[in-house]
Amino acid sequence: MQKGIKRKDLLGLKELERGEIEIILETAFSMKEVLKRPIKKIPTLRGKTVCFMFFEPSTRTRSSFELAAKRLSADTINISGVGSALQKGESVLDTMLNINAMGIDAFVIRHASSGLPYFLARHTDTAVINAGDGMHEHPTQALLDMMTMKERFGKLEGLRVLIAGDIRHSRVARSNIYGLLKMSAEVRLFGPPPLVPKEFEQFGAEVLYDKKKALRNVDVIMGLRIQRERLLESFFPSIREYRKFFAITPQDIENLSKDVLIMHPGPVNWGVEMDYDIIKHKNNVILEQVTNGVAIRMSVLYHFISGEKLDEEHLN
Repeated sequence: MQKGIKRKDLLGLKELERGEIEIILETAFSMKEVLKRPIKKIPTLRGKTVCFMFFEPSTRTRSSFELAAKRLSADTINISGVGSALQKGESVLDTMLNINAMGIDAFVIRHASSGLPYFLARHTDTAVINAGDGMHEHPTQALLDMMTMKERFGKLEGLRVLIAGDIRHSRVARSNIYGLLKMSAEVRLFGPPPLVPKEFEQFGAEVLYDKKKALRNVDVIMGLRIQRERLLESFFPSIREYRKFFAITPQDIENLSKDVLIMHPGPVNWGVEMDYDIIKHKNNVILEQVTNGVAIRMSVLYHFISGEKLDEEHLN
């Protein structure tokens, strides 16, 4: 059997090799073709079971993972902190091991604790897929972001990508930095200094605080949510001041290339990190990112459960 992916788990893009990212993206485009069919279902993972362990709120990630599993004909079960033995004091590890004993083929885990998927992966031979851990990584979000860019530009190499907003607390930013740099894109980070510390230059990204410089010749603008709870920690004085100096507006985009993509992982605080009118901009691909999220997660589930390289027989 020819392996499509070398490793057991998808824990972060920091660990993935460029070739593995390319395989996941290539398969995702094939999966997207499946999603365009009248019957959007293939038997590729029939008989397999995926356990979703989400301990943080989620709409897009959880729904798209569940839909991806069902499109591949896998069975699914859901575990959360509410209504499970975790409320009785059982640890997440014990919960996972007990569920695993029932015959699970993959765990998809979201948790507020950075590094928890890594810890759990060391205690099981079953595939563990990170759906977001604390402020660490969110690999499938970055993969769907890269898919959206590649779909529009035909490549990732050489793209100039600006990530703007709360970089400090963003697992999405970290995964995108790792992934995009491995694919030979250029990454710029922009926002208030307390939310975009210079330390991020150690990742290989460029840190900028002047909006005009940050936007110069960019191909992609990716906004990140400004978490209102951060105001209590005085990362910036007010929403009004943030909007004045750091929000992305239609006026900012007018002078850029007509092909510049406008992206956001969601949820968007319209009127904070991005102006309301950007909703109507022709290059707003936020909903395309959501669509591609299902295809990417189908690709991830396929590769990390089956371990095979995709061919035509798996698409029928």
